[in-house]
Amino acid sequence: MQTKSNNKFTPAETKAVYKAIYNRRDMRHFKPKSSVETDCLNRILSAAHAAPSVGFMQPWRFIRITSTETRNKLQNIVEQERQKTADALDQRKTEFLKYKIEGIQDSAEVIVVCLTENRDEYIFGRRTLPQMDLASASCAIQNMWLAARAENLGMGWVSIFEPKDLAELLNLPATAEAIAILCLGPVEAFYEQALLEQEGWDKRKDLSELISENTW
Repeated sequence: MQTKSNNKFTPAETKAVYKAIYNRRDMRHFKPKSSVETDCLNRILSAAHAAPSVGFMQPWRFIRITSTETRNKLQNIVEQERQKTADALDQRKTEFLKYKIEGIQDSAEVIVVCLTENRDEYIFGRRTLPQMDLASASCAIQNMWLAARAENLGMGWVSIFEPKDLAELLNLPATAEAIAILCLGPVEAFYEQALLEQEGWDKRKDLSELISENTW
């Protein structure tokens, strides 16, 4: 049932939303020995939990890593996969290995995002598209990114890891799945462009190449 709402954004509020979108960056460089205030972290996680989800399944779970030992093990898992990814890139191996791909040791906070167990119980919206659990959790991560940027914090999504190794390290339930290691915290400066675009790994496609009408 729809109700009337007086939640129309002011021009300044609209501008702020777009500013967060266009100035969000996938960060790799953080201020070492920094921190995030508890209230601020809670606001960012609350923004994540406010994300839409297919069938209202809310598949996201967040594991805050506060142990130095666990951080070190996380980084080792990432480093193992970084080497395997480099080998798979063949001619671009040397170029890839030059890039900094994570800030696990330097960021103020490390949060692992997982898909919860027993997701198969949720059929609404997923009968033919079971991957919508991942899509829903990605919406939560994007909310975190935008909230972090609004708080003048950087965030980076690390996806270079073997999920089984991370599941074992964090004692995940059998049907749960880790999808992201998020590095969060203060940064010296935000990149002018997406880092891989800035470094020449690839270029942003023109929007006109990505839009069609009625058919592919």
